[in-house]
Amino acid sequence: MTSSPLKSFRPRLWAPLLGGLALTTLAAGAARAETWQLDPAHSAASFSVRHLMVSQVRGQFEKMSGTVELDEANLPKSRVEVSIEAASIDTGNEKRDEHLRSADFFDVANHPDISFKSTRIKPAGKGKYLVTGDLTMRGVTKSVTLTVNGPSNPLKTPFGHLVRGLTASGKLNRKDWGLNWNKAIEAGGVAVGDEVTLQIDVELVPKSPPTAASK
Repeated sequence: MTSSPLKSFRPRLWAPLLGGLALTTLAAGAARAETWQLDPAHSAASFSVRHLMVSQVRGQFEKMSGTVELDEANLPKSRVEVSIEAASIDTGNEKRDEHLRSADFFDVANHPDISFKSTRIKPAGKGKYLVTGDLTMRGVTKSVTLTVNGPSNPLKTPFGHLVRGLTASGKLNRKDWGLNWNKAIEAGGVAVGDEVTLQIDVELVPKSPPTAASK
């Protein structure tokens, strides 16, 4: 008995169709994830810590960069990476900033960068997420969780550029990263508090595709 011409035809018919469907599915998945980068001119990583048990000293890091891979269809699958130049710390007092750059605190000569890489993103209410990640500072890596509001919907600036924003906040104990320096004060207590309050305000712009030269 001879085989049916239809049976021999089917593999050749379905193979390109299935292959095309697979490529379409992969393309759709890739389209959902879009990479945005921090605009350093409109982003800031600020902090505050108690001083002499009576007031809060505030400061920020002037130089930071990073990317956010946003999966619009499933935001918890997004990824965040941020790098901060430790030497760019600014508390409004140069003598204090030099001390913070020294081995007593950030030891920028040996550990120039502070980095954060997300490991998990969890919804926490409308427009709010808990972003857990590895924070590396002074050569020590610890897991931290930040509360993130955003990202906002994209909007077009008066100059025709797309931007969106988000704000991250949280608290950490500086001693967990080896920033142990302190001095006792006569009235009781210490010169510098252990708990640090963080706030990171970010403006995002679409990441530029690589140029022909960079390829």
